[in-house]
Amino acid sequence: MKRLALFVYGLLSYAVFFATFLYAIGFIGGFLVPTTLDGVPHLPFWRALLIDLGLLTVFAVQHSVMARPAFKRWWTHIVPEPIERSTYVLFSSLTLLLLFALWQPMGGVIWNVEDMAGRVVFYALYVFGWLLVLATTFMINHFDLFGLRQVWMQLRGRPYTHLRFVTPGPYRLVRHPLYVGWLFAFWATPTMTLAHLVFALATTAYILIAIRFEEHDLVDMHGDDYRLYRSRVPMLIPRLFGRARDRAAV
Repeated sequence: MKRLALFVYGLLSYAVFFATFLYAIGFIGGFLVPTTLDGVPHLPFWRALLIDLGLLTVFAVQHSVMARPAFKRWWTHIVPEPIERSTYVLFSSLTLLLLFALWQPMGGVIWNVEDMAGRVVFYALYVFGWLLVLATTFMINHFDLFGLRQVWMQLRGRPYTHLRFVTPGPYRLVRHPLYVGWLFAFWATPTMTLAHLVFALATTAYILIAIRFEEHDLVDMHGDDYRLYRSRVPMLIPRLFGRARDRAAV
């Protein structure tokens, strides 16, 4: 019964994540959901800015601290190890839902593309970003990343095994195609408001900082395999010319 309960917990955590993921598409894009990045401001600019920065900080701290190996070692004395990842996914989803609920529009327009062809291009890039995010998770094992593989293995009574280091598809072009997808999703908008700009700048800064910590953990986990990969493949911007042989060899 305990193994079944942990499995159900993992499924429910994933369901909350997936609903949050779908809501995020509408929240950032500004359609089909009751709260969005943009809109009519209800508070003075500086108050709205402080609230939004506070919400972004809560998410960044939760997302980073709970991902660190030292925290995981302590946390699994409290939370059963098979649901550690599911719990991380659940907490990340809840902090995002809090952000969605309390986010404050600020008014103001940085740019606005009125030409229909230009708007289509921006929306196409926006969709591309979300598809890249989703596709790259499946390339490196979507179910392990979001905790389902862990609870499925414990349900079957099998010990968890870490995934081997692989570089499929876009991982041969950049080391973090998942983050590239997020950047497209955050910045590709035909209408950039002040609130959207604050969100895009803050999340971009978070990504650049998070990569440093993540790569430190990957070196600890994979050693020379990851060091060699890091020396050959750029972080976020692919090399369009040159070093093709190096990329093919990784």
